[in-house]
Amino acid sequence: MFMRKRDLSAYFHSLVHESVRDNPLAAARHQSFIASHLLGGFLALVVFPVYLAGVGQPSVLTAVVFAWLVSPILIAVFLSKTGRLGISHLVSATNLTGLIVFAAGLTGGVTSFLIAWMVVVPLEAALSADRRVVFAAIGVAGLALLGLAAGTLFDVLPTPHTFSYEPALLALLGSMSALVYAGGLAVAVQGVYDRSEKEIRQGEERYRLLAENATDMITRHNAKGRVLFASLAAKQILGDSNEQIAGNGLFERVHVADRPAYLSAFSQCVQRSIPVSVEFRVMKKGSATAGKDKEDNGYAWVEMRCRPVALQEATDPGASTAPSEIVAVTRDITARKLQENEILMARDAAESANLAKTQFLANMSHELRTPLNAIIGFSEILHRELYGRIGEERYREYAHLIHDSGEHLLSVVNEVLDMSKIEAGKFDIVAEPFEVKALVTSCCETVRHLGEKKSIDLSMNVDAALPELVADKRACKQILLNLLANAIKFTEQDGCVEVLAARVDDDIEFTVADNGIGIAEKDIPKLGKPFVQAESSYDRSYEGAGLGLSVVKGLVRLHGGSFDIKSVLGEGTKVLIRLPIDGAEEQIEGDSKAIEIEETEPVALAVGA
Repeated sequence: MFMRKRDLSAYFHSLVHESVRDNPLAAARHQSFIASHLLGGFLALVVFPVYLAGVGQPSVLTAVVFAWLVSPILIAVFLSKTGRLGISHLVSATNLTGLIVFAAGLTGGVTSFLIAWMVVVPLEAALSADRRVVFAAIGVAGLALLGLAAGTLFDVLPTPHTFSYEPALLALLGSMSALVYAGGLAVAVQGVYDRSEKEIRQGEERYRLLAENATDMITRHNAKGRVLFASLAAKQILGDSNEQIAGNGLFERVHVADRPAYLSAFSQCVQRSIPVSVEFRVMKKGSATAGKDKEDNGYAWVEMRCRPVALQEATDPGASTAPSEIVAVTRDITARKLQENEILMARDAAESANLAKTQFLANMSHELRTPLNAIIGFSEILHRELYGRIGEERYREYAHLIHDSGEHLLSVVNEVLDMSKIEAGKFDIVAEPFEVKALVTSCCETVRHLGEKKSIDLSMNVDAALPELVADKRACKQILLNLLANAIKFTEQDGCVEVLAARVDDDIEFTVADNGIGIAEKDIPKLGKPFVQAESSYDRSYEGAGLGLSVVKGLVRLHGGSFDIKSVLGEGTKVLIRLPIDGAEEQIEGDSKAIEIEETEPVALAVGA
């Protein structure tokens, strides 16, 4: 029997609309309404065959009454499909009133023994827990009584049906049946009330467990910020009991400098009805993690998240929803603040170290240039034998090696100096208009002798209709020379290198292409960073400090241009550079501009310049 009852309850619960299944109290009301109306309707269906067997063929009037008694099934289906409990109760009250009026009109009008059932109408509507539905049901019942009275007064009702029983017995029967039905309603109301009480107790218990065991402090404030309630976590966060921070106790523990922000958070939360977060310092007794600075001694950093709550909204749906209280969740963030300070200090130290490194490289580059120029100059004098012949041929060969090594070292030093200037924001860009073809021709002639040593075919293709380019001519020449030197360096014997220049929209696009060794796809993101090359092993085949591409990238960005590379390992490399024709005004007004080298951006050139 217990299993059957549980299964029946589960069935009725499955008929509850999905919109209220997550709300236990509302689901109980819906389930009670559906169950009572379905059972009442099915009871009428069960009685109807018994009536047919005992009485025989029913009259039209009897058929109408039975149909009316079955109609609650349709109302229960309506609620199950729509979830609109208020309307369902109002329809049910109207249906019950109509049935009572119909039966009373056939049995004496306002003097009918069934008139006592009118009291049941507002009682049933009370199960909706909606004041408007109850008033509407009272109005419907009142109008029905007035209608019966008017019908009796003007003698428009049909002749009352006569019964063989005494009127007193009939009145008792009508009153007793109404009392039984009203008692059933009272039991249903009591069931809903008990369910409500149970849900409230369980909810309070759940929230009490959360409030008492949560590590974050939960507080309730009035509109002015006074603490009305505080959870037990206040002891853990502030070192004081929740009673001690009630009222203005929490405000008095807030750091003086942070009190405006604290009060502003509550003000915004109330006035704008939005959640607000604020960070501030509070006095914490016996704290081992409180701020270590003198001005923060004995204080801990906390974060409070405030949320407005309109209490009237739950009790009176028609009332104003202006927030009357605030619920706040506060957590200790002292460790996070200390970590943030350490990160800021580390960043400042790294920036200082980087600046010191840049200044050191710039100073060292200047210090190295002077002796290198002397080495290059005097070794060239020895190699050319300007002041007489050298007796031993090997001395002249050694002088030539010294000269080449000095030029190579000077080139590295110049690249270090240029890179240091770019990073330090001291590289001056001076814009001037010049012919692109003349620039490309000059650069090709400068590096042609390098290509001739390896029998490399160096060609150029410049659009004759190109306009003048407004840029720093010296910087543009350095860009092309670095790219051409790279292309020749990484192109094998009898290879080819091509330089192209064409207009693309409002830019001039330079392309340096070769059929050299190319770059592996995994190595491309590594290039373009200072001192980074595609081959990182100590026995790599090509010389270079890995600064050429960093300089190229920095100069291109100082002009507001773009830099891209396409390469296939073993097939060659194509580098594309685009510079604005009219120059980027924010970059080339003559001031020193710093360029940030983004280490995550995959911009690079051929293997290891």
